[in-house]
Amino acid sequence: MQRLRIALVGLGFGAEFIPIYQRYPGVDLTAICQRTQRKMDDIGDAFGIEKRYTSFEELLDDDEIDAVHINTPIPDHGWQSIAALKAGKHVACTVPMSTTIEECREIVQLSAEKDLIYMMMETVVYAREFLFMQDLYQRGELGKVQFLKSSHQQDMDGWPDYWPGLPPMHYATHCVGPVLGLTGDQAAYVSCFGSGTIRDELHRHYGSPYAVESTHIRFKDADLSAHVYRSLFDVARQYRESFEVYGSKKSVEWPLFEHGPLVMHTAKRPEPEIPEEIECPDFAHLLPEEIQQFTTEGVYDTDSNQHLSFTQGAGHGGSHPHLVHAFTQSILQGVAAYPNAIQSANITCVGILAHESAMNGGEIKKLPEFTLHD
Repeated sequence: MQRLRIALVGLGFGAEFIPIYQRYPGVDLTAICQRTQRKMDDIGDAFGIEKRYTSFEELLDDDEIDAVHINTPIPDHGWQSIAALKAGKHVACTVPMSTTIEECREIVQLSAEKDLIYMMMETVVYAREFLFMQDLYQRGELGKVQFLKSSHQQDMDGWPDYWPGLPPMHYATHCVGPVLGLTGDQAAYVSCFGSGTIRDELHRHYGSPYAVESTHIRFKDADLSAHVYRSLFDVARQYRESFEVYGSKKSVEWPLFEHGPLVMHTAKRPEPEIPEEIECPDFAHLLPEEIQQFTTEGVYDTDSNQHLSFTQGAGHGGSHPHLVHAFTQSILQGVAAYPNAIQSANITCVGILAHESAMNGGEIKKLPEFTLHD
């Protein structure tokens, strides 16, 4: 393979990635796919992309496409990833992997059987804040990691289609991904409690009553556990994707307000000197020069017309070019990218099983074997 030929599927949030792929060395953004012809043509014309599909199935029949990057609504992630793998395409898919255990299992099986890359494009594990804490961990500055905590709180009122009443933990990868990803561990079992109640009219969509779902995760073959919590409706909170790590030497906590500094605590200092505010550095130097600029700016259209998830999420921590780099290198150079199919299934199934646990009074739910490495 001399150049990697990629198709981008879904052009709402997905259009944020177009200029990154177009500037990435050794990659051709060969095609785009969008159900609405007019929207696809507007974007295709703006970025000079000639090959356009309104049918996902027709796109998969195109032998000039090596890989697909899926950015469609959550209910479509599982079946579209499965169809793409069956068609012999490498797959990158926005979160979550699926909302069913069965689809996660099939994706893992197909990726292995066909020797194809599957990567869930989890933004938080490539955000600058996570990369900063990962760098501290890898250099030993945190000491022994003792506990991890994460949250994802967002007001989804007014979002269309499948969002009303969605169980909080069905879209929990933004808080599950970092607590597992920092140390490269896996979840062994979970216990989750629901708290509060959302409006009655929201219950009928999924039969999920809870305003907040709060989960404890026990790690496999480790002495670690983590706490993650998630809310979508009827909770007063600014958008927040937080991640915190507590080590024996240093701990890092997320700011209470968006765009604030991280807080680092250093052990054995005089009490008033233990905490200090830290401006998180950017990690664009890890990327090819051609896409480094995209860690600190949006990539298409005007600020007023960027996708809501991008603006609410503070630009996703500059993660988009890192995601593109990880996915493309996993194919072009055979470099393992996080999270692969098994790791993606472990992260995603934590949320699915956590909701089941909440609906059963906090019952312990074990992660399926297919989500665990040997």
